[in-house]
Amino acid sequence: MARILITGITGQDGSYLAESHLASGDEVDGLVRQSSLLQRTRLDSVPALVKARSTGRLKLHYADLSDTSSLVSVLRNVKPETVYHLAGQSHVKISFDLPEYTADSTGLGTLRLLESMRHVVPDARLFLAATSEIFGEAKESPQNEKTPMNPINPYAAAKVYALNLVRIYRKAYGVFACAGILFNHESPRRGENYVTRKIARGAARIARGREKELHLGALTPKRDWSYAVDIVDGIRRIASAPKPDDFVLASGLPHSVGEFCEAAFRVVGLDYGKHVVLDPEYVRLVDITETCGDASRARNELGWAPKTGFLELVRIMVDAELADLDAHGDPA
Repeated sequence: MARILITGITGQDGSYLAESHLASGDEVDGLVRQSSLLQRTRLDSVPALVKARSTGRLKLHYADLSDTSSLVSVLRNVKPETVYHLAGQSHVKISFDLPEYTADSTGLGTLRLLESMRHVVPDARLFLAATSEIFGEAKESPQNEKTPMNPINPYAAAKVYALNLVRIYRKAYGVFACAGILFNHESPRRGENYVTRKIARGAARIARGREKELHLGALTPKRDWSYAVDIVDGIRRIASAPKPDDFVLASGLPHSVGEFCEAAFRVVGLDYGKHVVLDPEYVRLVDITETCGDASRARNELGWAPKTGFLELVRIMVDAELADLDAHGDPA
């Protein structure tokens, strides 16, 4: 039994990671921010997580990446063996609206956590969730661990800083600090302001007669999409490897936003072209044309490979939206 600490436990990856470690018999602790709204939808809707909280195997602690003292306090109390660092502002479009907050939470927040761990739990392992956004408009495809970083948005710039810190602390202090360069990964637990969840939700609502149109920014960008459950499996393999290192986790098969729309509406027997409206409000200031990851190192050294294909992922997401609508109706 291991003691695990997860920052960003209320997010998509954090909830799946907590669920996975609880299934392995581990004790899980998570960081949450103090807020006037105490809604933690993912933690409150997954039966395994609800049960673990009731039995004390899953504990939540108030802390903030902008407050070093709160991080030190939690680390001293929990004494984790592994820390998964998933927290921080991670929405690309929002990072242009809140660049300073993004830099502080995603970039400097990682520095505060590394420094706190170095002094309080120097033997603990740290995993950082990095992102394919660090490559920007890469000059090579697919992108791997050696591809030059070329961020084109504030979120990506903050993650470049965070990833470089992990590498610096690993070399300078000998700490077990590693990272996963995670390409896009989705699930029914994805936030509603992300395009894949928005498409899945829109297809379901249109199919059930709740809406008539789905407004999107652009259909041409291509992303390397995987299932979040598969990515979490890779995250655990990186964090438990004999030596700390950084690995790309990706499917290697990019698909366009338009292809995601087509697949989602096909699940409900509709033609997406009759319902999707291009809306300039949702167009990013700058955007990456295509991402495609090379996860051959993770496959060869960690034995990892995604198990869920693109069409199956889309079906999982749309089916979940349909089931939710049928079970709970329209809260609006």
